[in-house]
Amino acid sequence: MRAHDESVRVEEVAQRLAAVRARIAAACEAAGRSPDEVALIAVTKTFPASDVAVLAGLGVRDIGENKDQEAAPKAAELAALGLPLRWHFVGQLQVNKCASVVRYADFVHSVDRERLVRALGSRARAAGRVVTCLVQVALDDAPGRGGALPADVPALASAVSAEDGLLLGGVMAVAPLGEPGRPAFARLRQVADVIRSAHPGATMISAGMSADLDDAIAEGSTHVRVGTALLGSRRAFVR
Repeated sequence: MRAHDESVRVEEVAQRLAAVRARIAAACEAAGRSPDEVALIAVTKTFPASDVAVLAGLGVRDIGENKDQEAAPKAAELAALGLPLRWHFVGQLQVNKCASVVRYADFVHSVDRERLVRALGSRARAAGRVVTCLVQVALDDAPGRGGALPADVPALASAVSAEDGLLLGGVMAVAPLGEPGRPAFARLRQVADVIRSAHPGATMISAGMSADLDDAIAEGSTHVRVGTALLGSRRAFVR
């Protein structure tokens, strides 16, 4: 990236980041919460490693990706620069990708079946790493979007907690298509309360994106996953 283009991009992202942080602060104030209670995860899928470096330069440490074939080389490139980042894998995960994902991901937000728990645990132990996992909760009847049914979440959370190499972080969800976010996130909060009662350390609620982070914060989200509002419209990913 040329120096002029780079400076323009830095300014653009800085302005977008300031707007997102202001929005988080306003949502927290409306909910009677402190902004310190909500972490921002910058979802950088389809954007280049240079944008991750820009975000890191602006103080963003939590980076989200949803496809291993894009995330793995990007994480390696940023690691070579020595940037202190925490990588969050937020997309649906296939068992055959676990060995790659556990090498760079500090968090996996999309655990939704016991087979995946066992695979992640095995691969994490082999890599000598400990990965924090969130159980993805299905808030609708669209199986293609991933997630465990609410009734199945407690058993899955216990499986994560019992697996060496994994830590249970909490729960994650995506708001249903065509439904207002607030009622859906209220249902997620109820599931989170059940999980925390059995696993007090599982305090994370990963919910809310560019369009609905305000509703998610109102219902207790601790981690919002923001892409478009930070970096602009998605680009086509070319491997």
